[in-house]
This record gives sequence, structure tokens and C-alpha cells, in this order.
Amino acid sequence: MGIITITNDNFEEEVLKSKKPVLLDFWAEWCGPCKMQSPILDEIAAELKDSVKIGKVNVDEEAALALKYQVMSIPTLVVMRDGVFQEKAVGLQSKDTILKMLANGSKE
Repeated sequence: MGIITITNDNFEEEVLKSKKPVLLDFWAEWCGPCKMQSPILDEIAAELKDSVKIGKVNVDEEAALALKYQVMSIPTLVVMRDGVFQEKAVGLQSKDTILKMLANGSKE
């Protein structure tokens, strides 16, 4: 599964009702570190395929979602499991850090 765009309209279906862990990337077009984070997320999506869902939330277009998850700086990564907030990391994250975030508390 590739990276999907998360909006207020599909948030409930794609994130809250997801049976697999969801990694949300809160980003913006003008954000340099966000652009550096993107290829790392692409790599993780290719590696983990269907075991995790990765969604991108554009904070300029989806300000309400950013506010709901108290995103003050970007990039911010949020891990959700069974519709519940699990973990958050602010700033550019390494592949290893993101994989550890996804592994923490996993049911496997």
C-alpha cells in the first residue's frame, strides 16, 4: 500500500477504523524538513507494504486535524492504533526511529 492523503473527510474511515497501525505525517508544501522526511516514509511504505498504513496530512489544508492532534511544529509523525493515539515525534525522524515507533506496542 502506498502513502495516502488523509483529509477530514476520510479520517474516520482511513485512520480511526483502520485495523492496522497508522502513521500520520503532518506536513506542508513549504516545509524543508517535511520534504526530507518524505523519501524515508516512501521507503518504509515499500518495506512494510500492507502491515501498516501511512497517511499524509497537509496542515495548511487540514488545520482542524492538526489542531486536534496538537501539531505545533512540522513535520510531526503520529502513530495511531485501533483509532487511539499512541505516539508522537516532532521534527525530521530517521528510518530507525520511525520503525521503532511503529513497533512499540504492536500486537504482532
